[in-house]
Amino acid sequence: MGTINLVTEIPGPKSLAWVARREAATARGAAKLTQLTVDHAEGAAVVDVDGNTLLDFAGGIGVLAVGHRPPAVVEALKAQAEKLIHLCAIVGTYEPFVEVAELLNAIAPGDFPKKTVLLNSGAEAVETAVKIARSHTGRPGIIVFEGAYHGRTNMTLSMTSKFALFKKGFGPFASEVYRLPFPNVYRRPHGLSDEEFVEYAIQQLNTALVAQVDPSNVAAIVIEPVQGEGGFIPTPPRFMQRLREICDQHGILLVADEIQSGMGRTGKMFAIEHYDVVPDLITIAKSVAAGMPLAAVTGRAEVMDAPHPGGLGGTYSGNPLACVAGVEAIKMIRQPEFLQRAAVVGQRMRSHLQDLQTQFPLIGHVRGLGPMLAIELVTDHDTREPAATQTSQVTVETLKRGLITIRAGLYSNCVRFLPPLNITNDQIDEGMAVLAEALKVVQA
Repeated sequence: MGTINLVTEIPGPKSLAWVARREAATARGAAKLTQLTVDHAEGAAVVDVDGNTLLDFAGGIGVLAVGHRPPAVVEALKAQAEKLIHLCAIVGTYEPFVEVAELLNAIAPGDFPKKTVLLNSGAEAVETAVKIARSHTGRPGIIVFEGAYHGRTNMTLSMTSKFALFKKGFGPFASEVYRLPFPNVYRRPHGLSDEEFVEYAIQQLNTALVAQVDPSNVAAIVIEPVQGEGGFIPTPPRFMQRLREICDQHGILLVADEIQSGMGRTGKMFAIEHYDVVPDLITIAKSVAAGMPLAAVTGRAEVMDAPHPGGLGGTYSGNPLACVAGVEAIKMIRQPEFLQRAAVVGQRMRSHLQDLQTQFPLIGHVRGLGPMLAIELVTDHDTREPAATQTSQVTVETLKRGLITIRAGLYSNCVRFLPPLNITNDQIDEGMAVLAEALKVVQA
């Protein structure tokens, strides 16, 4: 028997009732991608309030690398709750706060002394990285890229691309943010090879450092090694290398936003490790604490120490419960066998997706690094017209059949796959069979 077991239609009546109560009680701007109401979960399986068991290929939007309710994390949370739930790290020190920071310093890329600041969310981490970079360099400018997603605070919204979904009606936005083209090779102009298009993007980058902002005014270049909301687009290696060269030449900090791509999600601890490049700062969140609200900025010690005491932190930052969850999650993810298994998961999923691409013309592109994968849906392979409506239909059809999937992409025409990395081969195969059924219905 497989994991999926449906006893009602999806969503079921109890799910719908709870969703109705949610809609009556909460602001509509806090979006929901499904009408599912979950009772409990374990590993890659989710059980809703109607008693249906579903497979989770969304993984809390990249939060659940170690799966739902990993026993070591659950036990650590229980033990910590018996001792200390909150103190505030501004008031005093507690062991898990120090332990998780030490672990992050140990696993972050770079053979140099590192320090960490603990926070609550990915957006806080990105905004804090900007503060640190500006403090260290004495410069205001921040360079970001088209298709990027960095958060929903005013500063990080200023850095985020995709206007209509995330930014509409929320301006004015922060100044001194310079957005440059990102080399999405799938959408390169006709007549250019991948390599030629990347070189063209580098030329645009070089020009921007004359036409838009002088390098002497730039504190940091912030980039996702794999764009998340942008559609799981890996940064071309040559482009990443050029960014490092520019930063070294002009005293600019290179910040790797690893909120979604880090913590084993690409088969390595951090996606930047797929490149021969070391960032100065790295932002961390999502899977770092198995679902508990924990985020961090980790980087060069002399850079991290630039802000004055009191300039960083917050009331809940580095909460004891979040910290013990982080300690246990990091210990699991950093194990070589865990990362090796993540790579196998990616290979098996990619093979399935490539097979589906040969069967369904709707799939224009299969891409990603390791098990951080997406399919881009198009109505025409020549024009690559985004198939946004069909993408939403695919996620609805998979859910009906017991598979949770979510969309992504600048044009909302990608289905992204972020399953728990402890998913079994049988569960991968089962989920991909459901995806095939959904694509068949939508394609027809």
